[in-house]
Amino acid sequence: MSSLRPALFIDKDGTLIENVPYNVDPARLRFMPGAIDALRQIAHWDFALILVTNQSGLARGFFDRTQFAGLLRALDQALLEEAAIRLHDVQVCPHAPGSGGRPACLCRKPAPGMLVRAARTHNIDLLRSWIVGDTLDDVEAGHRCGCRAVLLNTGAQTLGWRSPLRVPHATAPDWRTLREYLEQQHAMTIASRQAG
Repeated sequence: MSSLRPALFIDKDGTLIENVPYNVDPARLRFMPGAIDALRQIAHWDFALILVTNQSGLARGFFDRTQFAGLLRALDQALLEEAAIRLHDVQVCPHAPGSGGRPACLCRKPAPGMLVRAARTHNIDLLRSWIVGDTLDDVEAGHRCGCRAVLLNTGAQTLGWRSPLRVPHATAPDWRTLREYLEQQHAMTIASRQAG
């Protein structure tokens, strides 16, 4: 029996919380509709809940690490109070994008560095894991390390460049639909493992 566990990798801005650009004010932190209920359910499946977030505001000097850490503490406290859950980890890319918006580092999504680092730290089975995000950069980051991906279609994603790595397994208009899809996939996985 494998000691590895699956994870749900979660983008922060525009996916878990409302996208307020470069925000570090806890008073402006608002969860996306349905996110709390979905994560509460998913946490019962023994999935590690791991935040993976590009934060170029650090490199650009819009806020510092202390301010950002304060926002993360408020986020963690809100999840505990509203859903009785905690994130297993928060992976942050503090770098600015390179030319043409592509990563200039190994961690900025669509590069998979944050997911790979978390997998090594927490014994994550990437092939059984999912990433959810509101852009195709999130989808690509997941595919690059073997995860399955769901695009939360909030309207944030513009057309951009296309490739097979940027095709999600599913697209969901909201967290309720996303949760139902993942629940179905999880049940199928369990049934397949029991049958095998």
